[in-house]
Amino acid sequence: MKVSVVIPVYNERSTIEQIVTAVRAADVGEVEIIVVDDASTDGTQQVLKEKISSLAHQIIYQPHNQGKGAALRVGFAAATGDVVLVQDADLEYNPADYPTLIEPILSGKADAVFGSRFMGDRPHRVLYFWHMVGNRFLTLLSNMFTNLNLTDLETCYKAFRADVIKNLDLRENRFGFEPEVTAKLAKARCRIYEVGISYNGRTYSEGKKVNWKDGFHAIYAIVRYNLFP
Repeated sequence: MKVSVVIPVYNERSTIEQIVTAVRAADVGEVEIIVVDDASTDGTQQVLKEKISSLAHQIIYQPHNQGKGAALRVGFAAATGDVVLVQDADLEYNPADYPTLIEPILSGKADAVFGSRFMGDRPHRVLYFWHMVGNRFLTLLSNMFTNLNLTDLETCYKAFRADVIKNLDLRENRFGFEPEVTAKLAKARCRIYEVGISYNGRTYSEGKKVNWKDGFHAIYAIVRYNLFP
């Protein structure tokens, strides 16, 4: 079974080579690596051309910056694997967790799996209290609409059966992807599992990009895609 790993990247010159190398080393059998550059301006594209072209199976360059959700749609469309997995281009999430993440799909129990930073006993870097509060509020709000009992809506690590993710009509261009895909999986009555993962969060000075505006848009996306699909 082939696993397609979609890596949306925007201005991650210092980490992209390391994360692609880690993905290649993941113990999940055949891996297809698809990097989607969202019109980076910091030299990331030069690194992709000089160092990553021999490591990734596909590198797609967006003509202009559109956001993570838009990059993921492009990557999902290009994926040829049986399982599709999302990997951020920073070093917050560890590809060593892939076997745990995809096991419920491989065993036929799940259509989608979320890697939760708030369950299990994997190591976590201690960082922002209010980010945790915001994430748990968004997760609770989403759960109220979907009637799911997720613990981590905003996690990057989401894996899908390829036929499931390719058949969802996804529209969000930025971080609204997370509540949108969750709402549409729930409406499609997909079997969703959660597994505990490790997390090495980074600070804003280290390149973290999500901000309070994305939180407010996530609220909009939760309401929008649950009430008006």
